[in-house]
Amino acid sequence: MPDVFVNYRTGDEESAATMIARELIHRFGAERIFFASNSIEPGRRFPVELVRAVEECEALLAVIGPRWAEMRGADGRPALEAEQDWTRREIQTALERGVLVIPVLVGKATRIDRAVLPDDLLELADCQYRRFDHRNAESDLTALGDTLARLLPELGAVDRDARAVRERAEAKPREKPARDTEHTRMRTRDVRGGIGNLNGDLSGTFVNEPQGPVNTGRGHQYNAPHFEGDNTRVQFTAGDNSGTVHQRFEREPRHSDNGR
Repeated sequence: MPDVFVNYRTGDEESAATMIARELIHRFGAERIFFASNSIEPGRRFPVELVRAVEECEALLAVIGPRWAEMRGADGRPALEAEQDWTRREIQTALERGVLVIPVLVGKATRIDRAVLPDDLLELADCQYRRFDHRNAESDLTALGDTLARLLPELGAVDRDARAVRERAEAKPREKPARDTEHTRMRTRDVRGGIGNLNGDLSGTFVNEPQGPVNTGRGHQYNAPHFEGDNTRVQFTAGDNSGTVHQRFEREPRHSDNGR
């Protein structure tokens, strides 16, 4: 059973109707969108299939271009005035059954003039419409699809665009830890020998390519030169893996000016 019936008039913006149907089929699936030239199989009875589809659909899109009310029938009269005009009959059936009818005004088509409508289509002029312009085809098609997905819950449940958005949103949290891990690995790899602290992603003391024993805790580090002592004696200690050198310096006490 189709959810959306695409109604159009032959000779008036058939290309726009085709683009709309193609986009909706891509987004919601062929079984959800009725477009006469695609949906009626060879050998099927045309009138029966059209009526059945209109009666079963949830929404009808009436694609209306600048020539929609001007097209003439074989007798030379406006086609819209003929009771057997299929464009008119499809819209009339949808209105009578309470189906959601959305006029889609194409290009330079203006708001529907009630004066050109037969009595059984007057309600069409009161329906809120959407616009479609070939110059803004992508955004207009997206907006139309979004509207249908919002108004028809069953259609929204199979919306491939919405599913793609959800999948992209769900993929982001999975990608972030991988990026953070790679970022940390690169920062660690960029460190060249030494002792210090990293802030940000890493915390604590790091030692890269040490030479000899290293003390990373409290107290003296004995493989690097250091001084210890008081005001009178200073001991200098230095060394590496092969040995340690100790040297003591004695400092003469300083005398004050008063001789004490």
